[in-house]
Formats: sequence, structure tokens, C-alpha cells
Amino acid sequence: MTSASAPSFNPGKGPGSAVGIALLGFGTVGTEVMRLMTEYGDELAHRIGGPLEVRGIAASDISKPREGVAPELLTEDAFALIEREDVDIVVEVIGGIEYPREVVLAALKAGKSVVTANKALVAAHSAELADAAEAANVDLYFEAAVAGAIPVVGPLRRSLAGDQIQSVMGIVNGTTNFILDAMDSTGADYADSLAEATRLGYAEADPTADVEGHDAASKAAILASIAFHTRVTADDVYCEGISNISAADIEAAQQAGHTIKLLAICEKFTNKEGKSAISARVHPTLLPVSHPLASVNKSFNAIFVEAEAAGRLMFYGNGAGGAPTASAVLGDVVGAARNKVHGGRAPGESTYANLPIADFGETTTRYHLDMDVEDRVGVLAELASLFSEQGISLRTIRQEERDDDARLIVVTHSALESDLSRTVELLKAKPVVKAINSVIRLERD
Repeated sequence: MTSASAPSFNPGKGPGSAVGIALLGFGTVGTEVMRLMTEYGDELAHRIGGPLEVRGIAASDISKPREGVAPELLTEDAFALIEREDVDIVVEVIGGIEYPREVVLAALKAGKSVVTANKALVAAHSAELADAAEAANVDLYFEAAVAGAIPVVGPLRRSLAGDQIQSVMGIVNGTTNFILDAMDSTGADYADSLAEATRLGYAEADPTADVEGHDAASKAAILASIAFHTRVTADDVYCEGISNISAADIEAAQQAGHTIKLLAICEKFTNKEGKSAISARVHPTLLPVSHPLASVNKSFNAIFVEAEAAGRLMFYGNGAGGAPTASAVLGDVVGAARNKVHGGRAPGESTYANLPIADFGETTTRYHLDMDVEDRVGVLAELASLFSEQGISLRTIRQEERDDDARLIVVTHSALESDLSRTVELLKAKPVVKAINSVIRLERD
């Protein structure tokens, strides 16, 4: 726990009591949250034990017409709204980091439970938010921050609380999965696939956070923190995007019986000192077509969990979008509201393990290297010798002749990332190597 003294028990308001909601943000997700609360109001009241009542909606521009919303509910002053005594739960769907951090902390300190869909906020300030929730004896929920409608935070915190999680790996960004799937299925290059994703609304006007892996890194930090009972921030996650993936990379993967996915990979392993450590990383990865994640197409997300007793589990579904994200938000609201009515709290932050976060170079992986080399006798032996000198075993080598040179595709066995990275730098310095076209990591079946 994050506090030395246990908080007092929350007795609850009592069955039949109304639960006041403050909604911060009224964009795509906020609008859907309001719609679902209104449409499912009677059923939610039965599930909770009391009705949900929206006390106010904070929006950046309250002059816009809001169909079905009473004008008196709208306000531009989020801080005044969350301080109201008739507000029990604050729902934050604003986006961004600094301003949401201020209002969420203010809400927690005011004794309000918080439900947020803001992965960047949770990944950057999870410790501060968890401490504030603990001190105020209130709930902090963020199921929607990781994979939209896919329930994974709850299962990691509750269903698998009695198990030892070994790894969490997943496709947690729909934009990049759509682009890579389009490249794989049509043979299109990256630029054309990104343009199509933008046209269809899967990619933002500025897609940097998605295509460079930053969005997935925030989600990886959250997953690693929960799975391994250790505080992990986005700054601890190695991050590499998909903008350098070419149609030739996709074709080479297909020829090898693989597909390329942008994966968030969180693992617990034994380091060279013989102690447990964790790693969290995001990068394009070659997956065998037999792997369950390989068939996840279009903008769908999936998270693959390996646990000691439970074995392999996979969670699949819509990872983004207004309605799917609102579904996850409402699930959290129901949980927080039940606690307000009946008493008690949801599981809070667990950091008892406090495992060291390994440097990326300490992780073990495999490489798929695509190189242009001189086409003459002895080149293959020279390069194989270089790998051997670095202690790296080769799994497969495929050579294709070209006009003036040869294309060499090398797949290594597992080795330390630092050793593999150093080997690539040594290859670049070799006169016989004309170009290293791509270096992509591989994942096991």
C-alpha cells in the first residue's frame, strides 16, 4: 500500500441513495457517457442500489448547443463543480495531462472518487494520484485508460490477484494496427496506409502519438505497474514506432510465415544477478501467424497474458471509439457508485514488489535483419563470423541475388538486446555491408 496507516472504513450512503456525478469533458467520449447514463438509467440504478444523478458537466465551450442536455448543467468551471457537496464521483474524459492532473487531484483531495479514461495522465502521475486517493479514502478507477472496452485492468487487479503474472503483451493501439493490417493485406506502403487510416478517421490529423508508439507506451506503463506490483511510468518504457516499416518488411515477414504488429510487451524475468526484474517496451514485432495476436486485424486491440497458474489468457475487442470507451467508463462508474452506496473501496495501488526496472539492453529478444551486401564469395562466412564473435547464434539465413549485390535476411536466436544492438553497429561498419534496410524484433509462438 502507499500509506503507512490504513484508511477508515467507508460505511456508504445507504441503499436507495442517489450518487452525484460530475462529468469533466463533453467531447466524443463524454457525450457517449452521458447518453449511456441517461439511456440505461433505470438498469444502472438497480445494479448500483441507487440512481446516478448528473450534477454538472464541465466543457470548454458551453455556448455550443448540446442536444438533450439541460443548459443549467453546463459549466466552464470544473473546480467549482467538483467541490459541490452533492457530487460523489468525478468522471474525467478531458484528455491531456497537466490540466486534468490539477482537476483530478483537486477532486480526490475533496473526497470524490474519480473515474478517468486518460492513459497519459495515469501513466505519468499514477503514484501521485494513487497516494491522493489513498489519503482521502476514495476510489480511483481507470479501466478505459488501457484498451477501451476491453476489460483488462479489473481482471489483473482482481481475477488474477492470486496468481503470478509472467508477462502481458498486446496490441493496444488501433491506429497502428489498422495501418499494419492494411499493409499486410493489400501490399500498400506505410504512407498510403496512413493516408487511408486518416481518411477513415482511424488516425488523427497529427498521428505522432500513435505511429511513434507513445500512446502504446503509456498503456504499457499502466499494465506493467498493475501486473508486477511496481510503479512504472511511460518514461520507463522503451518506445519505437512503425513509421520505418516498409512494404518490403511486410513481404519478408509473410515469406517467413510471420506478420508485423506494434506490441506493448511487459515481462518479469531473472536478471544476470539472479534477481527478479521487469521490462516494458513498445516496438514493431514479427509474430508467427500461429500466435493468437497475429490474427487481430483492422483497428481491434488484444491483450495476451501469461500467468503461472492460469496459463495463457487473451482479452480482445474494440480498443478505442466513443461508445466502447464509454462502456468501460460506465463500468467503473457502477463500481465506484456501489461503494458510495454500500460502503467499502475498490482495490487500490499495489507496489509491494517494488521490482527494479531493467534497462532495455538487459532484455532478451531475437532479431530479423534485412541487409544489402556485396555479392561475392566469402561474404556470408565473414558476417557469420562476426555474429559468432559477439556470442550470437543464427537461426536462419536467406540470400537473394540482385543486380550488383545480394539481399541477406538473417534471423538470430535469443540474445541480450545490448549484444544484438552492438552487433548491428559492427555490421554497419563492415565494408561488405552496403545497407541495413531494417532491424525488427521477433516474438516466440
